[in-house]
Amino acid sequence: MQLQNEQYEFSGKTKTISLAMVAVGVICIAAGFITGDTERTWANLLLNNYYMVLIAFSGVMYCAIQYIAQAGWGTNILRVPQAFMAVIPYAAILLVIVLAAGLGTHNLYHHWADPALSDPASPEYDPIIAGKTSYMNVPMFMARVIGFMLVWGFFAWKLRQFSLKEDFEGGLRYFKKGIVYSAIFCAIFNFTFPLFAFDLIMSIETHWYSTMFGWYNLAALWVSGLATIGFIVTSLKEKGYFTAVNESHIHDIGKFVFAFTIFWAYIFIAQLLLIWYANIPEEVVYFYKRWTGTYRFWFWLSFVLNFFAPFMLFMTRDAKRKLKTVKYVCLLVICAHWLDLYLMIMPGMMGTEREFGYLELGTFIGYAGLFAFLVLKALSKAPLYARNHPYMEESLHHHI
Repeated sequence: MQLQNEQYEFSGKTKTISLAMVAVGVICIAAGFITGDTERTWANLLLNNYYMVLIAFSGVMYCAIQYIAQAGWGTNILRVPQAFMAVIPYAAILLVIVLAAGLGTHNLYHHWADPALSDPASPEYDPIIAGKTSYMNVPMFMARVIGFMLVWGFFAWKLRQFSLKEDFEGGLRYFKKGIVYSAIFCAIFNFTFPLFAFDLIMSIETHWYSTMFGWYNLAALWVSGLATIGFIVTSLKEKGYFTAVNESHIHDIGKFVFAFTIFWAYIFIAQLLLIWYANIPEEVVYFYKRWTGTYRFWFWLSFVLNFFAPFMLFMTRDAKRKLKTVKYVCLLVICAHWLDLYLMIMPGMMGTEREFGYLELGTFIGYAGLFAFLVLKALSKAPLYARNHPYMEESLHHHI
């Protein structure tokens, strides 16, 4: 079928803009170090690198779920989440460099990584942190982070490989392998990712913990990943690509984002209300930091942008079938979840009174440009449709 030979060309204005965005990010990060705002710069590097890793692996999760569910509707947009997998090596290496350098310079995780905190002879001795050192120590921390990403990356590589081989060989051999690998990946990923979130984000505030925090981050990964898929698909369709994507596909993308926005809000409220109701000082300190000072406005704005705005904008059936509406709501959700991560990281690292300025926006723009460049470059290297996929015909005739 001619549609299945459709190819994306990554050149011209789009490539220039993505590289310009990367340049903006590099300049802002350099300015942060040069002006002596070191701790804030490291916090932004952690924030944006973590977010890029989240969205990169959301593509693997999307493909795996499609395999396991044997879903037909989304087959003709499968190349977009598969392109996210091209980001994984770069995002993983950058994250390891940021963590290693940040720990080495004592700008990241100094709340628990300082040996003096677990030394009974030190005046800075902290018995709570000392009790966690068997788990929270630098060698084990780095080993877990690297180990998790290597295992997840292996499954990403295999799923992408199966899909590309299927393009040329056809048959059900690689499709059946994809189902098996996807089931194993989901079992591993959904139990290890919360630990990844505990390590990288929750450990910033070492005295505080929540058993729901890992699932909260997993929900954020999933909905921001879906929004990124939706934004890319609708943007490319506006440019004349994805000609086989119809209103029903756009509707289903909108429904996914709408549904999991509600799921994210459920986790958010469940964690917040349990802590608020119990009113235990060791627990409420986390939200107290975010309800005072400069973060108060951003905290409530985050909930409005992450839940109320997409919920109301996607409430009607017609809204989820309009290309521009889906495109801009998806972009809103992407930015809103970045703000949510900002609120997870900054109060613990920077204190309750911090400005929001060029460094935050510039670093976000830089990482967004890098992500866009890598994804679009990967997208241009294979046909936009997964040829010979057993559910391609169903997807091409999808209608609601």
